[in-house]
Amino acid sequence: MARDEQMTDNFNTGPVLPDLLALTAAAIPPVHAIFETARNKMREQLSENGRVSGPLIEANQTAAHGLAWLATYNQSLQQMHYWAEHLQADGKFGEIEQLIHQIAFGEYLCQIYGGIPMSQGEIIRLQDMGLSQDDMRGMMEPAVQTLTQQGNTQAARVRLVELMQEQTANITVGTSGLDDELEMIREQFRRYALEKVEPFAHDWHLNDELIPMEIINELAEMGVFGLTIPEEYGGFGLSKLSMCVVSEELSRGYIGVGSLGTRSEIAAELILCGGTEEQKQHWLPRIASAETLPTAVFTEPNTGSDLGSLRTRAVKDGDNYRVTGNKTWITHAARTHMMTLLARTDSDTKDHRGLSMFLAEKTAGTDDTPFPTEGMTGGEIEVLGYRGMKEYELAFDGFHVKGDNLLGGEEGKGFKQLMETFESARIQTAARAIGVAQSALDVSMQYAIDRKQFGKSLINFPRVSGKLAMMAVELMIARQLTYFSGREKDADRRCDLEAGMAKLLGARVAWAAADNGLQIHGGNGFALEYKISRILCDARILNIFEGAAEIQAQVIARRLLG
Repeated sequence: MARDEQMTDNFNTGPVLPDLLALTAAAIPPVHAIFETARNKMREQLSENGRVSGPLIEANQTAAHGLAWLATYNQSLQQMHYWAEHLQADGKFGEIEQLIHQIAFGEYLCQIYGGIPMSQGEIIRLQDMGLSQDDMRGMMEPAVQTLTQQGNTQAARVRLVELMQEQTANITVGTSGLDDELEMIREQFRRYALEKVEPFAHDWHLNDELIPMEIINELAEMGVFGLTIPEEYGGFGLSKLSMCVVSEELSRGYIGVGSLGTRSEIAAELILCGGTEEQKQHWLPRIASAETLPTAVFTEPNTGSDLGSLRTRAVKDGDNYRVTGNKTWITHAARTHMMTLLARTDSDTKDHRGLSMFLAEKTAGTDDTPFPTEGMTGGEIEVLGYRGMKEYELAFDGFHVKGDNLLGGEEGKGFKQLMETFESARIQTAARAIGVAQSALDVSMQYAIDRKQFGKSLINFPRVSGKLAMMAVELMIARQLTYFSGREKDADRRCDLEAGMAKLLGARVAWAAADNGLQIHGGNGFALEYKISRILCDARILNIFEGAAEIQAQVIARRLLG
């Protein structure tokens, strides 16, 4: 009998499958083949005159976005296998890692064949992308069948949660796969979050308070704002992977704190990629030290993700500019010192070609006078979550910007300059999503242990432990996909596709973890006093900012088909 047939015929009764890595290695080629078949069929369906058609992609949006999700699952399983192989080589592929690995493959292979959830009410199936039953026969491979039938079982999930309870002192559920230096960074920021962030975050949220300046000053001393800025410009020159770890652990404490570094990351990336040497020398050391707190001022009312249609204009006034227009959903706008401001400098254009980026200086506001700078006013937008920096609408009326603060010293480059930052921004957003999901798991698992019903802890009920197990499994999947995109960025390889996939999956994982966490809490989860209510509100924004899930899937699909 062939080895693959033995894998299928010898039904495993224990929680961990034998020959697990051989099984997952054998499952990857059929999944990749299914993806390539879907991509080829979609290219054929969505092309006119030999070229992929934008209008046809839009007309067949569900199928096109489904291809993005299928590609994300294909890459996720590849990265999980890469993770498992390296852990095994290092002697770290223990029972908890094996269970995470086999449950991940068991679940995602089932979803690929039966339907991938793009959202709660949208399931994409292979036939929606034009695949026939013959095309799907690759999913009948013995290794795939073994994993789908025996990988994600109740016994496996229960055993995983038993091990999780034994290893509560560990920072992550299962070994992350990162090197010791990065894990030391993780430990440092986890300790900080436990001491200075988690005990106070819920009150900041309930009272809709700004994160205290004390926290910002301490994060500056720890190097958060200059983490990836080169040493020659006053930063630490560390990797994007280090940024992932820091963002993950700070967001685990509170997404607002984890997001403080995002504004600095975006501004620094803009200046590094598109700024003049004088601009780099002037701004980057100030951003790294938090002497200058930046905010991103891009979005306008009624434009959303359609940045090409921005109407805020910057008109030449001698050597300088005067800005007039409205912006919205501006995070941390009041007490910052500089705005990366996108405005139209060519009034004859109606698309992205007339946009320019400015490093617009402003005076930091106070609670009493949030916007003291002449030529700009603003008002707070009250929001469900993500409150620690606050959201604002801004209005500019002849707002003065120095000509020297035109990014790169050249008009019409703003949109291209912004696009160059999206890889880093989406990688960091994926890391923030992992932190939020981990926070949901932390509080939900503790509640499930402490809460007694019908004479025993909630965690002893299989559907409760099953929810916790799947949180841990999907956390690791999203984590490995995010780390992969970070490694690609560090290697200076184009990774907009990988970063987009990490953000797409990470946001869904965070929302699922928060939603299931609230379900575990039952009625108490609906009470504002419980942290899970905040985590749910915070998780919901991740599917919207830095590219809504639908826009993200659209971008991924166009890259896959182009």
